[in-house]
Amino acid sequence: MSIIFGPINSRRFGRSLGVDLSPNTKQCNFDCLYCELKAANPVKKYEEIVSLEEIKKAINQALQKYAPIDYLTITANGEPTLYPYLKELILYIKSIQKGFKTLILSNASTIDKKEVQEALTFFDEVKLSLDCVTQKCFKKIDRAKDINIETIKTGMLEFAKKYHGKLIIEILFVEGINDKIDEIKELNTFLKEVKPHLITLGTIDRPPAYNVKAVAPDKLFELKSFFDKDLNVAIVTKGAKNSKKYHYTKENILQTIKRRPLSQEDVTILFDEASLNSLYELLREQKIELKNSFYILKEEL
Repeated sequence: MSIIFGPINSRRFGRSLGVDLSPNTKQCNFDCLYCELKAANPVKKYEEIVSLEEIKKAINQALQKYAPIDYLTITANGEPTLYPYLKELILYIKSIQKGFKTLILSNASTIDKKEVQEALTFFDEVKLSLDCVTQKCFKKIDRAKDINIETIKTGMLEFAKKYHGKLIIEILFVEGINDKIDEIKELNTFLKEVKPHLITLGTIDRPPAYNVKAVAPDKLFELKSFFDKDLNVAIVTKGAKNSKKYHYTKENILQTIKRRPLSQEDVTILFDEASLNSLYELLREQKIELKNSFYILKEEL
């Protein structure tokens, strides 16, 4: 397999060039139920290590071939922070960085380790997964060995305080496991402490490793309403343009916005034509207003 993949055109990250730190085999300390990769026993460290020089060479060749790009995204066929030369790699990338941002996609399993925190501080953006904040739920969905969610939470809080880039928290919901209201409230309470720049809510959109199901788009919409208004929360659904649209009355829309502002992305993903018409009528009636790409109640201005 190739170290480099893409460029991929992403709605959120533009033209992104991917770097896979474990291109030949899955090496991860999680065995998530929803993973698009084949199920595999969790590992504590990489057993197969691609040399730093080989990765640097691949990046240089790709940048010459595919420039310009918006993002250089570090990921893995598994967990990228298990790569033993991550700090050396990002420092090298920073030395040749021109016209693009750096991003890493991590499951947050090692965020308590000082050396990992230090390496991640050099990235322009860090995206960490956090599907649960209770141990019972975490163990069930992420299936990690010898990892406690409290350790991850402590590490995430420490990292958030020292990190000056853009911190994104990704939550992926699985039907019947982490989509319960009590779990959402626990997540909300913790994330108010972390204060990330963005929280994305998603669900399964590719065949998973295990027999689990995605939550419906309208369920994502409902779950979003339980997060605090001060948190920047967005629903992200791949292939959303082809997803089923739902109907909301004016009262539904007002009650939802009262609990949590709606982004333009939310509306595009979920609203059918009649719902959009109701939304525009509320705008004309000046009961709501669009501000910074979010629909909010008029009296909140």
